[in-house]
Amino acid sequence: MRIALSIAAVFLVMNLATFVAYGGLSLFVGLEPPAEGSPGQFFVSVLVVKLGVAGAFVALYYVAREIWSARWILYAVIWWASFSIIEIGQAIAPGYSWMDAMGGILAEAIYFPLAAVVTRRVLGPGKTLSASRESH
Repeated sequence: MRIALSIAAVFLVMNLATFVAYGGLSLFVGLEPPAEGSPGQFFVSVLVVKLGVAGAFVALYYVAREIWSARWILYAVIWWASFSIIEIGQAIAPGYSWMDAMGGILAEAIYFPLAAVVTRRVLGPGKTLSASRESH
């Protein structure tokens, strides 16, 4: 139950941060959603991607929470760095602008640290490595 709650909370954080980041860029620099496809199709695709990322983020944290609990900011930075590289790679390819990539990098800089805090609070710190070794 705690895992599902954590995934839902992270999913919410990711979508709110994405809305704020891209909304701000739309307001201040005129960033627009992709022209191809319907807005609804684009929105659903973003939700599906964020759900997958939220699930992976929480699952990986959960199986190694003894390691990441005290290093949650490092966990968030690793996720942010990897997704920033993905954004840059997408911007190099056709059909994705550097402004789109900057929106993604900004959103991820907001939501990965918040997601780590939420996940740590919902799932708890887990056993320490020394405590789990002593129990075996």
